[in-house]
Amino acid sequence: MHKRRATGGKKKAWRKKRKYELGRQPANTKISSNKTVRRVRVCGGNVKWRALRLDTGNYSWGSEAVTRKTCILDVVYNASNNELTLVKSAIVQVDAAPFKQWYLQHYGVDIGRKKKAADAAKKEG
Repeated sequence: MHKRRATGGKKKAWRKKRKYELGRQPANTKISSNKTVRRVRVCGGNVKWRALRLDTGNYSWGSEAVTRKTCILDVVYNASNNELTLVKSAIVQVDAAPFKQWYLQHYGVDIGRKKKAADAAKKEG
């Protein structure tokens, strides 16, 4: 029991610990091309998949409401710790190629090119 009495003394545990109360070690997911995902048995005999090393993920472009699977380049900021592990709220840099392809197909505009290079390409073609 973690709580103490008003006098500072320890309280007696009123029952033993149960398996469903257990907590697990954090995954500390790192970016690596060697993808490692581990199986974890959870309550009810179900299975969760614990990612230890990843290099891809499913990311959304919020303002355009489009989601694509893309490569993760780097973890830029992680509020929960300074080790820059891959967690749910971490800010990451991703490869923009799938989103550029979607934008070109949907709007007919090739984004990410400088105007001078685009003008030169139009003159040649």
